[in-house]
Amino acid sequence: MTEVVLTETFAAAKSRLAAALSAAGRAPQAAELLAVSKTKPAAMIREAHGLGQRQFGENYLQEALDKQSELADLDDITWHFIGPLQSNKTRQVAEHFDWVHSVDREKIARRLAEQRPADLPPLNVCLQVNISDEPSKSGVTLEALEPLAETVLSLPGIRLRGLMAIPAPSDGLDEQRAPFARLREALEALKARFPDAELDTLSMGMSDDLEAAVAEGATLLRLGTALFGARQSAAT
Repeated sequence: MTEVVLTETFAAAKSRLAAALSAAGRAPQAAELLAVSKTKPAAMIREAHGLGQRQFGENYLQEALDKQSELADLDDITWHFIGPLQSNKTRQVAEHFDWVHSVDREKIARRLAEQRPADLPPLNVCLQVNISDEPSKSGVTLEALEPLAETVLSLPGIRLRGLMAIPAPSDGLDEQRAPFARLREALEALKARFPDAELDTLSMGMSDDLEAAVAEGATLLRLGTALFGARQSAAT
């Protein structure tokens, strides 16, 4: 039953992404799905891998480490840490992930850089921007973004790839596009300021606003429920 559901949900999500890219006049490979597998068992990740999915996003460190251990034979998975990152968890994230999407302050960036094992490639990072200026949400402000980016670009062991945001929910395509447009413009400004940097990633858009995010240049779409179904109880 699970295999049939995943076959259908992944096919539907890929079709939806392809349609959004076509409508936006973008190349078919210009964006890809990041499967948000938090609270889902390793068996579902294995099934998704069998369907061709390689990019997986996790929010909860211990849950992710357990899954990585169970799925160690799948050595072509790219693991993304996309949840809030506390200082006491940076070492394990630096050691076990390929990407971190939630860097929003210098202290976290420096710890990740110092703790990234020398035998691993640089850790790809995105700076999380509080694009809707929500007091309750993590993320650097647009005003503080450039100085943070400059610091991150100077650090060994990590590689700044782009920006991530989780806008406040809104209805209507135009309303949804507005914060994504601000994030895209912020990345374009960083590219102009740091022309030698490999700034190629916009991690934005989820199940409810995929089309708006694609229209504004998203390269990684973080989909969970649309792929795996409703969440189970969260791990810590």
